[in-house]
Amino acid sequence: MLIYPTWRPVIYSISLVVCALLLASNCLAEQPAYQHGISLLHELKYPADFAHFEYVNPDAPKGGTLRQSTTSPIRNFSGAWGTGVSNASGVERIFDRLFLRSTDEPSAMYGLLADGVALSQDGKSLYIRLHKMARWHDGEPVTTRDIRFSYDVLAATSLGAFADMKSWVESFEIVNDQELVIHHRKAFTHNNLMSLTTFPVRPAHYYADRDPGKVTLEPPLSSGPYRIAETDRNFVIYERVEDYWGRDLPVNRGRHNFDRLRFDVYRDSTVARAAFRKGLLDVYPESDIRYWNESYNIPALEEGRIQKDTRTLKRVIGSDRVLTFNLEREMFKDVRVREALTLAFDFEWQNRVFRYDSQERALSYFAGSKLAATGLPDEDELALLTPYRDQIPARVFTEPFLLPETNEADGHRAVLARAQALLREAGWTVVDGRLLNEDGEHFRMEIATSESSAKRLVLPYIKSLTVLGIDARLRLLDVVMAMRFKRERRFDMYYRGHDFSNPPMGGLEGSFGSAHAKFGMGGNLAGISNPAVDALIELAEGTTNMDIATTACRALDRVLLWGFYNIPLNTPDEERFLYWDTVRRPNDAIAVYEYLTVGLVRVIDTWWDAGSE
Repeated sequence: MLIYPTWRPVIYSISLVVCALLLASNCLAEQPAYQHGISLLHELKYPADFAHFEYVNPDAPKGGTLRQSTTSPIRNFSGAWGTGVSNASGVERIFDRLFLRSTDEPSAMYGLLADGVALSQDGKSLYIRLHKMARWHDGEPVTTRDIRFSYDVLAATSLGAFADMKSWVESFEIVNDQELVIHHRKAFTHNNLMSLTTFPVRPAHYYADRDPGKVTLEPPLSSGPYRIAETDRNFVIYERVEDYWGRDLPVNRGRHNFDRLRFDVYRDSTVARAAFRKGLLDVYPESDIRYWNESYNIPALEEGRIQKDTRTLKRVIGSDRVLTFNLEREMFKDVRVREALTLAFDFEWQNRVFRYDSQERALSYFAGSKLAATGLPDEDELALLTPYRDQIPARVFTEPFLLPETNEADGHRAVLARAQALLREAGWTVVDGRLLNEDGEHFRMEIATSESSAKRLVLPYIKSLTVLGIDARLRLLDVVMAMRFKRERRFDMYYRGHDFSNPPMGGLEGSFGSAHAKFGMGGNLAGISNPAVDALIELAEGTTNMDIATTACRALDRVLLWGFYNIPLNTPDEERFLYWDTVRRPNDAIAVYEYLTVGLVRVIDTWWDAGSE
C-alpha cells in the first residue's frame, strides 16, 4: 500500500491553478496583432498608411498595348508547377498572391490578397487575414478555403518550385473564412516568408470538377489585374480587368497601366532582335553582350526613338557561373590541386576577348552584397571561426582571399607557374608533357555541362590545363543526361550557375550543408561536408538579427573560399534592355529597383503607354 504525503494534494491543486492561468495567458498572448506587412530581418520601410511605393508614378495613365517577345511556346495557362510543360509568358499577371515583395527593400512583403499578417512570439505560427474585398473574376470572394485547397494541391506532389514548402509546414489551421494560421515545424525564416509571395492561390470552387495540375489552354478563373483575352500558338494577349478588386490598394497604385499586354513567340533570338529594330516590339531585353555592342547602331537609336539602358540587380548576388569540383574524385581531395586549377582559369583574358571587359570576377559567394567577406576576419567573425580552427584552412585567419589578375603584357605564365608548383607539392609532376602522380597515372578530367554557351569559356580553359600536362575534355549534355550525371555524380567538374537571392538565408543549407553532400541534384554539387560550414549555416539561417546573419555569412564565405570547392567566374551580369519611345517609365524606376529579381516583369508593370498621356 502506497502512502502519499499530506502535502501532495495541495501541491497538485496549486499546479492545476497555475496551469490554467498559464493557458489563459498563452491564449491572450497569441491573439494576433495584425500588421500590413512583415520582415524578419529589418524594419519595414512603408508604414501602415502608405499610399504607394516610392518607385511608381501614382498618376500614370491607363491605356495602350505593350508588345513583348517570348521564346516559350503557348502551351499552358494552368499556372501550375511540376506539370513538365512551362506556363505561357505573362500568365503570372492573372493570379494574385497572398503578399507582394517590395523592390526597394531586401526582405519585406506587404499584403495583397492578405490585408493582415502576424507572427507568434515563438516564431512558429503565422497568422494571415484575407482582404474582405478580395474577389475572383466571377465575383466569388477569396476565402481561406481557397488557400487551404491550393496548399493541398501543392502538397499532393513533390515537384515544382514549392516542393520544399511541405518540409517546414506543420499544419494549416482555418479559423474562419478570412483568417488562417500556418504552423511551422520549427520557426519561420526569411525564406519561408518569401515563398508566400509566389505561393499559387487557386479557386477551390472552380476546380471542384477540374484537375488543377492539368496542362490546359483553357483560360482559368483567376483574381489578378489581367485576364486572358486572345491566344493561339504564336501569341497571347492579356487585357486589364476594369473592375479588378485590388486596383486601389497601395501596393498596386501606379502599376498595371497598359490595357493590353501582348507576347509574340519568337523561337529565334536573331529574328526577335530584327522585329524589335523594325518596331514590332516595344521593349527587348538583350542578354548577349556581342549584340548589345554591335547590333543596335541604327538611326532610331541615334535619333533617340530607341533608348538603351542597364540595371544592376542587387537581389541577385554571388557568382553567376562556377566550375564545381566533385570532391568524391581522388585527385580533387587535395585542396592544393583545387587551388592550382582555380589559378589556371584566366578570367581577365576571357573577359577582354569575349565579353568586352564587361564582367567582374566573383571573389565571394555573396559578391555584390554586404555579406561578402573582405580583408581579414573582424572580432565578431573570429569568435565564430576560432572554435573550428583545426577544421578549416589556416589562411582563413591570416590572408584575405584574392585571386591573381593577368594583363595583356605579362599574360598568364607566372600564374600557371604558381599552379604548377602547387601541383608538384601535391605529388603531381610533369613527365614528357603529361602530369603524373607517384603511381605514374596521368591526370585526366572531364568538364560536363548542359549549357552550350560554355564552350567559349571552357575550351580556352582546357588549353591552360593542357599546358599543365592535364588531359581535360568538355562534355556537353542534354537536359536528361545532365540530371543523371548530377544525380549519380558522374562528373569531374561541372559548369553551372551558382548565384543567390539577396539575402541568401534559406538557400545556404541546400547549397553547402553536409546533409546535402550526397544529393547530386541539389545545390551542394561539390559534396561539401564540414562541421564549421554546418554551424555557420545554422546560425545564419536561424537568426532574425540581420547583424548576426551578416557576420555568420562573412565567416562562412571565408571558409568556403579558402576551401576552393568551386572556381568562381563572373558576378551576375547587369540587365541590358532597349525600348521604343512608345512607352514611358517613372524617372527613377531603374535606380530604386535594386532588390528586384532577374527579368523586366516587375519593372514594366510600372511603365505606361506614351499615347495615353
